Amino acid sequence: MFRRMSRSLLTLVMLMAGTAVGMGATAGTAHADSCYTWNRTLSQGSSGSDVTQLQIRVAGWVTSGERLSYDGQYGARTAAAVKKFQAAYGLSADGVAGPATFSKIYTLQDADCTPVHFTYAELNKCNSDWSGGAVSAATAKSNALKTMWKLEAMRHALGDVPITISSGFRSRACNNAVGGSATSRHLYGDAADLVGSPSFCRLAQQARTHGFSEILGPGYPGHNDHTHVAFDPSPYWSAPTCGI
Repeated sequence: MFRRMSRSLLTLVMLMAGTAVGMGATAGTAHADSCYTWNRTLSQGSSGSDVTQLQIRVAGWVTSGERLSYDGQYGARTAAAVKKFQAAYGLSADGVAGPATFSKIYTLQDADCTPVHFTYAELNKCNSDWSGGAVSAATAKSNALKTMWKLEAMRHALGDVPITISSGFRSRACNNAVGGSATSRHLYGDAADLVGSPSFCRLAQQARTHGFSEILGPGYPGHNDHTHVAFDPSPYWSAPTCGI
């Protein structure tokens, strides 16, 4: 809560400062952000690293079973995700990412680019440097960031209820210690095991519309005490108790 309030105050101060020097909505960005600042309005046909950064933050706003690519190409699917993001936060849902959209994103992220309700520490209870998994440490950490933004979308869609993560990235040693599968997505940094409330079934059902391609929950062997979500190149959902 403190981080979110501080972030909102910072946004207000910087918006006022931007207005004072003539940096209004027409400037293409609302204010400079300590994580990442967009310097132009983005719409269908745009491309570049700034589109990729946007895609990371809206990838959780998709339709059931859909996965948004992080390809830096602002196509119809990215526009649709932006529309869903805008509608979810009470913005004009036109699918064009401009100052109002970026300002909302700025209030949702911390200086390390994680969404305000999640941290790298929550996604890595294994080691401090993200090493030892199935991919490089940098890739594992990057994958975890993408997972957090999907969880942020899911959290908001559920009514801004807290989501508790019991396990995220695991090195091979950490994975072996808990009896994890040798092909576990936890080794890639893009998996999260969810516990607490909402119910495991509610979490599994909701995850279908937030970009997760691997969802395992109650009724699937070893998953009656949590819901597992991940980004798997080979989509697979199974939570029989929950009708999935």
